[in-house]
Amino acid sequence: MGYITKAIDADGFVRISFINSRDIVNTAQKIHNTSPVATAALGRTLTITALMGALLKEPTDNMTVYIKGDGPLGGMVTAADGAGMVKGYVYEPLVDLPLKRGKLDVGGAIGKGSLAISRDLGMKEPYVGKVPLVTGEIGEDFTYYFAMSEQTPTAIALGVLVDTDLTAKQAGGFIVQLMPGAGDDVAVKIEENLRELPPVTTLLEEGKTPEEIIEAIAKGFAIKYLDGATYEYRCDCSYEKISRALISLGKEDLMDMIEKDGGAEITCQFCPKVYRLDKEELTALYESAKK
Repeated sequence: MGYITKAIDADGFVRISFINSRDIVNTAQKIHNTSPVATAALGRTLTITALMGALLKEPTDNMTVYIKGDGPLGGMVTAADGAGMVKGYVYEPLVDLPLKRGKLDVGGAIGKGSLAISRDLGMKEPYVGKVPLVTGEIGEDFTYYFAMSEQTPTAIALGVLVDTDLTAKQAGGFIVQLMPGAGDDVAVKIEENLRELPPVTTLLEEGKTPEEIIEAIAKGFAIKYLDGATYEYRCDCSYEKISRALISLGKEDLMDMIEKDGGAEITCQFCPKVYRLDKEELTALYESAKK
């Protein structure tokens, strides 16, 4: 579980959300058996995905993040809904790279590429925004996404500290956004506060509470706390979703499975669950695909 603490300043110009995502990251690490640099990359992305999920207006709204890079990690997919679920996976979970200036080289693992975010808000078509990766370090890339795709002044900080046993010792992050009407003085003050702020994992190692971190970000502002949200790593896969995915492959591929394999075994990419479909089940899906 990761609890998201939310706050806004008294004038409604600055919105801040913070999450301690250690449990989320450790669940993902256990499921995918990720190497340290993969844990850091996926952990940062799960952290910001949960924070963005908590900004969705309806519990049924959902969003998916697609990161593709030319580095050895390949890319990542994460998803969240408005009801507290977040999940994700990395293309190559066992990547190992030398440290860069004493830190895990997430940017080197991801490389150059793109960040795309798809939001399904119950409309006819999902909204999709896409930008090139700036650094591959995740936080800067999402900051750039908000500036370019949503024209919202945003600051994001994410951190995952991997322990010697490969689990996340600390993990968390925050998102700060300026609301319409915020003046330059507000932006300048927030920037000053952020420059003085240590890294997220340092703050967590020091035992700082979410409220103390938010108050440091908003130093000089009168803030009030809003209703928070609880997020957990949870997969919502199902036989029905797997069936729809197989139908989307088309009748030719389905017939190939029927004739060559006499069935199918599908492992969910987000969790270890395995779905086995026999020849009769695939034939039924083939008939649906024909229609």
